[in-house]
Amino acid sequence: MTGDTLPVRLSHLIWDCSVGAIVRGPNCMISVKDTRTWKVSEQNEIRYVEQVRRALGIEQILVRPPVARIDDHNGRIVGDTIPAVLFPGWTRCARCGLLHLRPWRRNLDQNYGDLPPEIEASSEWYCLDRQDKDAEEASESGPCKGILEQVPWVFVHQQGYLDEVPWHELAHRSAKSSDQKACRPDWKTPYLRISEGDHGMEVNCRKCGAKGKLEERYLLNRSMRQQPWIDRPPEDAVVNENPLGWIVTVSDVRVHSTQTSSALVIPPESRISRGSVVDRLHQNTRLQREIQNARTNLQRRNRINSAAAKLGCQPGEVVEAVQMIEAGYPFFESDLPREYELLPAEYSALTNIIPDLSEDEDFVTSHHTDQWNVLCKTLDDKSIRIAYTVDQLVAVNRLKEIVVMKGFQRGGSDGELVPPDLDGSTDWRPAVELYGEGIFFTFREDILRRWEKDEDLLKRIQSLHERYSETRPIFAIQPEVTPRFLMLHTLSHLIMRELERSAGYPAASMKERIYSATASADPEFIPMAGILIYVAVADTEGSLGGLVRQAEPESFLKILTTAVEASRWCSFDPVCRERDHHGPGRLNRAACHGCALVPEPACAYNNMMLDRAFVTGGRQDTGIQGLFGQSIK
Repeated sequence: MTGDTLPVRLSHLIWDCSVGAIVRGPNCMISVKDTRTWKVSEQNEIRYVEQVRRALGIEQILVRPPVARIDDHNGRIVGDTIPAVLFPGWTRCARCGLLHLRPWRRNLDQNYGDLPPEIEASSEWYCLDRQDKDAEEASESGPCKGILEQVPWVFVHQQGYLDEVPWHELAHRSAKSSDQKACRPDWKTPYLRISEGDHGMEVNCRKCGAKGKLEERYLLNRSMRQQPWIDRPPEDAVVNENPLGWIVTVSDVRVHSTQTSSALVIPPESRISRGSVVDRLHQNTRLQREIQNARTNLQRRNRINSAAAKLGCQPGEVVEAVQMIEAGYPFFESDLPREYELLPAEYSALTNIIPDLSEDEDFVTSHHTDQWNVLCKTLDDKSIRIAYTVDQLVAVNRLKEIVVMKGFQRGGSDGELVPPDLDGSTDWRPAVELYGEGIFFTFREDILRRWEKDEDLLKRIQSLHERYSETRPIFAIQPEVTPRFLMLHTLSHLIMRELERSAGYPAASMKERIYSATASADPEFIPMAGILIYVAVADTEGSLGGLVRQAEPESFLKILTTAVEASRWCSFDPVCRERDHHGPGRLNRAACHGCALVPEPACAYNNMMLDRAFVTGGRQDTGIQGLFGQSIK
């Protein structure tokens, strides 16, 4: 059992199955070890992402998780796997409720004698206790034989601690007699039982008769492990001003939440010619070092010839590649600004036509703005009012997104951010490359400026802005809470819902990037008002072209107009429309599951800061004016 492997999608190693998470397998639960225990090599490094690193403020190099595969001939695992540990270590008998600590480690012959054949040949864990008189079919001569299942409770703390529930301490917290107070833990012989009491779950000690409740709040013991795979607590561990942790189920959101950040690979790095001789040599630092360390001309020629054989090219091509690398290939890294702003750079790449594009580049766009403008001239009054607000329409035929794991938290959003290597000692961060496609469009700045100056708009957003300042939710990219952003974010959700309905794309598979920045007095400042809706996956390169087809002017006009019209009414109106605040952090107004919310993975802001009023308004005759139409009370 301890040697089994669990297949996991590559992208899940950055999110649901990342460092510190508890992962459910078909027969057990495991916890993923920190990156100090991962086996990675220079072949795992993600190159040509200097812009991404600077934009995300990451000094370490980015590395892909190791990937193993199953050999087709013998069925064995080939390659490096992600190390993990079985956790929780405590198991509970489904028949008698007795607790067993790590039954996969026990010395069966010593503690229990000969086993029945059906247990000896099984991969499951069984309760072999012979003392329990309450279990059905149990007897003096035979073991209980109840199946052992890992307990669903763990201990977590905001400092990042994850450990076993201190079952012995829970049972003896209210010890009264001298025997109960003198009772000591025995990790080899099962003696604790979990049962359903009058006031919830209880832990009973079979040795002394003590019992205690399974309480949620529990004091952090300094002897507790920092993580399940670390046997001893860190020597410099300092408990903060809140020593209380929680005893929660493994499915509780407080057990683990991953913090990631992402950026698109854009020119000039997206224009690297993949697979060229210089590219392959640039990625093979060992060959570079061998050539650079040659002491004589003869030795250098021999190593160049050897490198040419390994790279499958001519020696002259290797010489040219070496010269390019020594001259500073890929040339643009030194020219990148240190303070690289993520969204403005992406916005510029999306809005500007890239000359001489090749289909194998990592960022390929097709601009449909001219066709869109021609189409607008043929529309009726109802459609032109919506279409006229759109400034640019761009199909993103191919994109590459880099998602980096920054760390994880326990105990909720207030928990400390723990780096993936726990102590920040490694010089790399785990990251994945996602490939996909999307639709990008912007809005006319002159229309937006006139609209967002309305006093009623600013008044409506004021209360939301105050709540945002109070709660201060953490996002990968902190937004500027303005009418422009509320309109863009809400419309993005409406379009994703329409794409799910009309184009067949599951909303959970889509993602959004909101480009919002109001005008500034700085002459070099570029205002932004754009939405990128895209799909991106880690396990394959390329895309199916479905979203790109929806970016055709005729198709996109239908999607946009239908989404806008759908925002005028919700099945929960008038309740949805008239509520002042609801949703996480009370940061939504006219938005609910019936109209504007999407699955959590699709939203960059956790389904917060949404309001249909900023899109179309409502059915009332008074109130604020939505960008696309009617007013809302």
